[in-house]
Amino acid sequence: MRHFPFARFVLSALTGLAVAGSLAGPLTAQAASPETTEPAKAEPQKRETLDTLFDDLTRQRDADEAKRIADRIWSRWRDSGSATGNLLLQWADKAIAEKKHALALDLLDQITVLLPDFSEGWNRRATLHYIMGNHDLSMSDINQVLRLEPRHFGALAGMAAIFGADGNDELALKAWERMLDVYPSNREAQKKVGEISDKLAGSRT
Repeated sequence: MRHFPFARFVLSALTGLAVAGSLAGPLTAQAASPETTEPAKAEPQKRETLDTLFDDLTRQRDADEAKRIADRIWSRWRDSGSATGNLLLQWADKAIAEKKHALALDLLDQITVLLPDFSEGWNRRATLHYIMGNHDLSMSDINQVLRLEPRHFGALAGMAAIFGADGNDELALKAWERMLDVYPSNREAQKKVGEISDKLAGSRT
């Protein structure tokens, strides 16, 4: 079994990070009425921030609806806030799809240098390293993703996949369980937790 230099971080990340899920205050609008000086009351509206989306994701028990929320979160993650960064990410995705891994790696390297606080740049590079079989480098990038966004369920799934491929079932289980803390209705994580739990239980009997 291989050992990762980030095991200490992984253990603390999986056991010590809390999900930030506070709701933003509702927005209210007021309009003056020509008949009265009393302000008109509008229906309160929830501002859809990442925090509110994650709160909804944590509460949602319908898998299909939860996936729609997760897709909206992915949409937020994919936006670097930079036109250059977004274009580089599109080019990198295209290169990965076409299996031009060297080109994709060069593009993602540029993103992480230009936008070091853009978690999805690190996550994409972690994914590419995993595809290329570079598990240590992938785990290093996952480390950075989770420092920037501890709720990144995509990175947690990647972490679980690496530990699973390495045969470290206990850490794989912890990663999947951490993912379920963030995204309880994810069917793949539910399935993996059940399978690994049964496997570990069987090995102890």
